Amino acid sequence: MVNPVIADINLKEPQYYFNRELSWLEFNYRVLAESLDPRTPLLERLKFSAIFCSNLDEFFMVRVAGLKRQVAAHVTKLTPDGLTPAEQLSAISDRLRPWVQEQAYHFEHTLKNLLHAEGIHLLDYVDLDQEQRNHFHQYFEQQIFPVLTPLAVDPSHPFPYISNLSLNLAVVLRDPDTDQECFARVKVPSNLPRFLALPKELRQQDEKPSLWTGVPLEQVMAHNLEALFPGMLMQECHPFRVTRNADLEVEEDEADDLLLAIEQEIRKRRIGKSAVRLEIYASIPAHIKEKLIDDLGLAEIDVYEIEGLLGLKDLFYFMSIPRPDLKETPWTPVTPPVLENIKELVDGNEDNIIQLEGDEIFDLIRHNDILVHHPYHSFTASVQQFITQSAHDPHVLAIKMTLYRTSGDSPIIHSLIAAAENGKQVAVLVELKARFDEENNITWAKKLEQSGVHVVYGLVGLKTHTKIILVVRQEGNQIRRYVHIGTGNYNPKTAKLYTDLGLFSCRQELGEDLTDLFNFLTGYSRQKSYRKLLVAPVNMRDRMIAMILREAEHCRNSGSGRIVAKMNALVDPLVIEALYQASQAGVQIDLIVRGICCLRPGITDVSSNIRVISIIGRFLEHSRIFYFNNGGNEEIYIGSADWMTRNLTRRVEAVTPVEDPAIMKELQEILGIMLSDNRQAWELQTDGTYLQRRPSENGQEQSTQVILMEKAAKSARIE
Repeated sequence: MVNPVIADINLKEPQYYFNRELSWLEFNYRVLAESLDPRTPLLERLKFSAIFCSNLDEFFMVRVAGLKRQVAAHVTKLTPDGLTPAEQLSAISDRLRPWVQEQAYHFEHTLKNLLHAEGIHLLDYVDLDQEQRNHFHQYFEQQIFPVLTPLAVDPSHPFPYISNLSLNLAVVLRDPDTDQECFARVKVPSNLPRFLALPKELRQQDEKPSLWTGVPLEQVMAHNLEALFPGMLMQECHPFRVTRNADLEVEEDEADDLLLAIEQEIRKRRIGKSAVRLEIYASIPAHIKEKLIDDLGLAEIDVYEIEGLLGLKDLFYFMSIPRPDLKETPWTPVTPPVLENIKELVDGNEDNIIQLEGDEIFDLIRHNDILVHHPYHSFTASVQQFITQSAHDPHVLAIKMTLYRTSGDSPIIHSLIAAAENGKQVAVLVELKARFDEENNITWAKKLEQSGVHVVYGLVGLKTHTKIILVVRQEGNQIRRYVHIGTGNYNPKTAKLYTDLGLFSCRQELGEDLTDLFNFLTGYSRQKSYRKLLVAPVNMRDRMIAMILREAEHCRNSGSGRIVAKMNALVDPLVIEALYQASQAGVQIDLIVRGICCLRPGITDVSSNIRVISIIGRFLEHSRIFYFNNGGNEEIYIGSADWMTRNLTRRVEAVTPVEDPAIMKELQEILGIMLSDNRQAWELQTDGTYLQRRPSENGQEQSTQVILMEKAAKSARIE
């Protein structure tokens, strides 16, 4: 019998949902927390501070810009949490400001002091001695001055267009002849290093040897600007930084040539559209601040006053300093034990492939499904090797794959080109709308096309986000299909930084499903059902909700139900409502959500059986795993989709069931390790805040990523 209290609850009410944008800000604060945490190695703390800033740049360029467009269009539609666009902008401002100040204060008063103690001295220009100033004055004249362009602002010189994410100097001068105050803008060159180092002989600090000593570029400029304005009196100089709307706006159904349309939009993005944020020093005079606000078309809510350096994403620079003791211990991905003895193909050069002795990778996949887990397992020795062997295997007839993001020098691209040159049918779906990777993808799309590869640019109105490869091979009198279905991009570089899973299989039904899916992507197929795959926007949301509610039914019938799901984000209201219904039925639900989570856990009679954690560490958690107990007939899935409305309705996604018992056990073990994490895990509270787990007083630290690195290294040694 259903509890009458529960039956009366309207699960669509705003009180049961967190705001998407505010939840993202909470995620980014967890990133910043790694910089604040003294357990994090010092240079890694700078890196996390830089990531926090870089993330914010993209957030303003896309999410805040979108909200501002809605406000300008008088959109008042409420989000599931009950906020209008204007209310969201106000809430973002209120939530973010103290964190931006905390980051700036921590860098200026903690991290810089810790760097100083390690012989790394980031100084202010005013702290330099005369000899050091002379060096930078000479550097300014020789390296900086020739590339600067001062732009006057007066009735005959309108306020210049300030490009997106540019760092600038607002310069106030006085004409000694007329006693008139003048204003000019000087852009800090982005093609010069942000931090300028002194030569070794000038580095000495406090009579101790210095590994690095230097100052910010904009300070060298500010103290040498007289050369730009001869005959004028320098009065003030203040750095400022502008963020602009940088989201692409392409009307796909009206674009005759999608490639050309996106190229044109990319050119616009380099400049940026309307300004959405102004970052300034807190000490800037009110009249200069007001001038910048007015000329940029901003409001007070768009201004962030910072006590310290602007644009701390440039702190990535310090990761190049040769102090391995101040960084995480390097990790080298291991070859999955099952692939240790494959016949490896090594690129000698484009015309010379060296073949090493061993087993065929196809033989191993035919014998058993294979799971790879990056970056613990080598991407090069698994996925990349699979594509390379497919390109050069004489029995392979066709290769089809999706490319959402890949690296600029990707060996995968070279293998696909080689496959086409070897006479194989090669079809690649390149997603031109992969945000901030559009330009890179256009470059490779053109190169692939010129080499004879069939390139498809996706479907109108949908992003193709799925990560799939289909290889068709002639084996005697039969055709066999080999597949790779993954959670991450086919990118050798990010495969070392993101945690992702991939399944190799030659199960017939999966091969048939991928054939149907590629026909949907490249042709006019309107496939509505698949044998094994869950495919968005076709059947994935309905199937996921059905499996969630099936656990509720099991719980009502037998008193037992269990769901464990790992993803990047949980936003979709229909999925959240189904999870609430399952919780009300008594299903025990553990969610591992790295970023945005709009579900509110721990509400009596609604979500008291739901727990949510987020894991933040040296690798970006990116894999998606979905486990359902199903009354003891366990089911587990991996794939490319998060439980977000955009993934389930506006993207092409694929999630595959895992049916090999050993791999199912391995995935459950991974989930178990994450759920027991007390170092990198944060628990979502009912009020929307997160608390970081800590080991008990005498307890042992359990770090998910450390444990998985140790397990991978041990498995490689054992083999």
